[in-house]
Amino acid sequence: MNVLNDFIKKALPFTEWPMFILLIGGGLFLVFYSKFLPYRFFGHAIAITAGKYNDKTAKGDVSSFQALSAAVAATVGLGNISGVAIAIHDGGPGVVFWIWMTALIGMCIKFYSCSLSIMYRGTDSDGKLQGGPMFYITKGLGEKARPLAIFFAICGLFGFLGVFTANQFTETFMSVVEPSDTLFEMSDVNWKWTIGLILALITSFVIFGGLTKIAKVASAIVPFMVAVYLVAVIVVMVLNSSQILPSLKMIITEAWNFKTVVTGGFWGLVIIGIRRAMFSNEAGLGSAPMYHGQSKTDNPIKEGLVAMLGPFIDTILVCTFTAIVIILSGAYLEDSSGIVMTLSAFETTLFGYGDDLLMVIVTAFALSTLFTYSYYGVKCLSFLTNAKIGKFYNWYFVIMIIFAAVASLDLVKNLIDLSYALMVIPNMIAVLLLAPRVNTAAKEYFKN
Repeated sequence: MNVLNDFIKKALPFTEWPMFILLIGGGLFLVFYSKFLPYRFFGHAIAITAGKYNDKTAKGDVSSFQALSAAVAATVGLGNISGVAIAIHDGGPGVVFWIWMTALIGMCIKFYSCSLSIMYRGTDSDGKLQGGPMFYITKGLGEKARPLAIFFAICGLFGFLGVFTANQFTETFMSVVEPSDTLFEMSDVNWKWTIGLILALITSFVIFGGLTKIAKVASAIVPFMVAVYLVAVIVVMVLNSSQILPSLKMIITEAWNFKTVVTGGFWGLVIIGIRRAMFSNEAGLGSAPMYHGQSKTDNPIKEGLVAMLGPFIDTILVCTFTAIVIILSGAYLEDSSGIVMTLSAFETTLFGYGDDLLMVIVTAFALSTLFTYSYYGVKCLSFLTNAKIGKFYNWYFVIMIIFAAVASLDLVKNLIDLSYALMVIPNMIAVLLLAPRVNTAAKEYFKN
């Protein structure tokens, strides 16, 4: 494991600037190129999501709400609870500001990429309707661009593993339950193997049921758990209302700390924010278009507007609340990272029971994320081979859950960061080249 981790660490710096240029530079281009269109029609996007403009005759497997729920299930989860803590640990409170900036840009990226997922849908070897980067690359840019689609799909075989989720759920369980105090006398390593095995079994029951089952479970779990989490955070903020403004002030002032102790200085701070924001809401990554490409709609702009809400819910709301709790509780000053830091923050601020509540919420988030991520990997392998072979990805996915439960956070985090950065490259190239076609469709949609 150490050899693999060392190799990934050496490869990471080579991916930082391509990712930064394409995600932030490309995203800013799309913001101005769209003339701020996605932001101007925010209310209309909410109305579409609520089903006001549903077309029952449209092709697709799931509703726009279910697609958004499934996509948000993969993003509103441990990335918001643990990922934010890792970001603050690595870069300090100021990193949250750069997470915000990346999320705002990400809303526009999601609008374009998910519009393309409907505009250029294809079919797999079973004849089922499919959408996502592989299809808008090959159908939008032509067969000459197939190597880009293949590169994306290969990286997705690693990037869409649920390793981070499984790892951080295990850490949560070990921190809250403290297995050494239970009746079952096992070493920590054996406990981790056991937790990984149980997670793998539960995940198996859902993911082998296919997209429809995943979407139904996600749309049932996610809204309720997000609501519970937000209520818990709001209670903490009300009880510590005097600390909210100082926490926000610290985020903004530290964001411009050019003498930061973060490795890489100020730009290192910005890169950490971008990486963690991308992990949190996956804008530019190309994952959400895979789900939104299955929506029951024939209008790409409608789906793009629905998808745009993902980064707002996921990052502007949930990540911000998590960050404020971590900062006002003082947990960010402790020598801990990941989920342990967030658990400490909730335990401190919710009468000693906050960590138990967070354990329940994390369990739901972890499972919903695992359910949805498996589907992304199946689509990648299906594109590289065929739909029949693609289903075998679920077995690989389940085995890797068990591996992730005992792996180090450093290895898991680096593997995800490298895979994500590599996936951004082909996806953002395609989105930028095809953006004029989205603008043309948007002009027609709003004229009507």
